[in-house]
Amino acid sequence: MIKASGIRTVVGRELKRGQGISRAVMLEHTLFSLPLAVCAFLLESGGRPALSTVLWIIVAVFAARNGANALNRLIDRKIDAENPRTAGRDLPTGRVKVQDLWIFTAVCGVLFVVAAAMLNPLCLMLVPVGAVMIGGYSFTKRFTWLCHFWLGVTCSAAVMGSFLALTGRFEIRYFPLTMAAALWIAGFDIIYALQDIQHDRAHGIHSVPARFGRKGALAIAALSHLGAVFFFGVNLYFFPLRGWFAAGIALAALILAAEHILAWKGDVKWIPLAAYHLNQILSPMVLLFCLLDIYLPGGLYGF
Repeated sequence: MIKASGIRTVVGRELKRGQGISRAVMLEHTLFSLPLAVCAFLLESGGRPALSTVLWIIVAVFAARNGANALNRLIDRKIDAENPRTAGRDLPTGRVKVQDLWIFTAVCGVLFVVAAAMLNPLCLMLVPVGAVMIGGYSFTKRFTWLCHFWLGVTCSAAVMGSFLALTGRFEIRYFPLTMAAALWIAGFDIIYALQDIQHDRAHGIHSVPARFGRKGALAIAALSHLGAVFFFGVNLYFFPLRGWFAAGIALAALILAAEHILAWKGDVKWIPLAAYHLNQILSPMVLLFCLLDIYLPGGLYGF
């Protein structure tokens, strides 16, 4: 018989390994793309999506996002080890093993393919496109400052994919929310990269801050976020939304404004708050106001 102490040891070891992988891939950052993907299928279905479709969309978004981040950590582990800011991460320090992260990436890849296959043929056909976008991101910083926009487009695929999962075809009305997500993510990723201007320049890493400097980067990030707010607003034309969603967009604009005020202060210590923590609030908040618009009595969807 297996002793209870042995079982506890194995369970404890596996939990520790899982916690390490979760930290390495920043599991909580799934909040960036998932709420907007939920908005997409709620808007397209009129608030009445099929439960099975919702399940597979969530699996696909979770698997793609976390598999992508794990792959990024693996590809960039040498770069992360050389950067004082990232040298303490789990992979460079050895707290997470390379093979464990490869296994996690492979499992996420399989889940992504299975989820796409369960949704519809178009989603399955687009899996190779998603793989190129995900795999290509880590290499873009080696040759172009447009890497932030590649990341934005890659993450926004969760939104477009959520629309496509319901209908199996492209429609013009799917693009505004997708573009809003892409520009929003690109903008705050540019702000985040302000922390590494000197290191990136010294080591040949391409980024908007390394190419255009702090002020130029902040200007490009601001333009990206103005574009994001605009495209959020365009959804009011394509979908029968009311004042609740408009209020959500206004609050999102205020969050982005606060983010840029913090970034302009010039102290690097404010960058994580400006680039990540505030943005973890933004997409769930947009989803909340989307839910209010759809499900409160008197909504144009008939509730």
